Order: sequence, then structure tokens, then C-alpha cells
Amino acid sequence: MSKIEKASLNSFKFDKQGLIPAIIQDYKTGKVLMLAYMNKESLRRTLKLKKTCFWSRSRKEYWVKGMTSGHFQFVKSVSFDCDQDALLIKVRQVGVACHTGNLTCFYRRIK
Repeated sequence: MSKIEKASLNSFKFDKQGLIPAIIQDYKTGKVLMLAYMNKESLRRTLKLKKTCFWSRSRKEYWVKGMTSGHFQFVKSVSFDCDQDALLIKVRQVGVACHTGNLTCFYRRIK
């Protein structure tokens, strides 16, 4: 049985850079689409827009998934783990999630 619990943005455990990992999952299939990072502001924007918004560690800027590609992720639910240091965001994915053109970023395997 799952427990519904509310949390404020200040209750999450962000790392030293102010980031928290966000696992993005297709809400219908359960397929893991990608992993990205959020800070408090990008999480706030995600909750407000109902579209995923991340913090780019390389570009040092916010980005809404799909703004350039058209491959938006519409948020269905946001959950957090027992330690409150990771997020699971279920989305309705439009198009592909990976910048390589693959549906998911997890398309390769270790042999």
C-alpha cells in the first residue's frame, strides 16, 4: 500500500551544488526515459508549468524539455524517495526523450 505524503521544496535533500536527480518515466509504459537534474527553481517551474524543466549543469541554465525539439514531457505525477534525495517524475512523452533520437536515453547495455 502506498502512502501519499506532501513535501515542501525545502524538505528535499539537494546536493552541494543545489541539485537533485530526477528520473523521468513514461506514465503508461513505466519505461525509464532519462535522468536529469533539478534545483529548487526548476522543480518549482516543473510543478507550475506541468512540463519538465531542468537545470543544465553544462550550460548553467534552465531548460524546458521540448522547447527546441518539440518533444515535450507533460507531467502526470511527481514522487520522491524515502530519503528525499531523488525524484521520480511520470510524464506523457511527446516524441522521443533522448537527444540522439532514441525513445529513451537508456538504449545501450554493458556486455
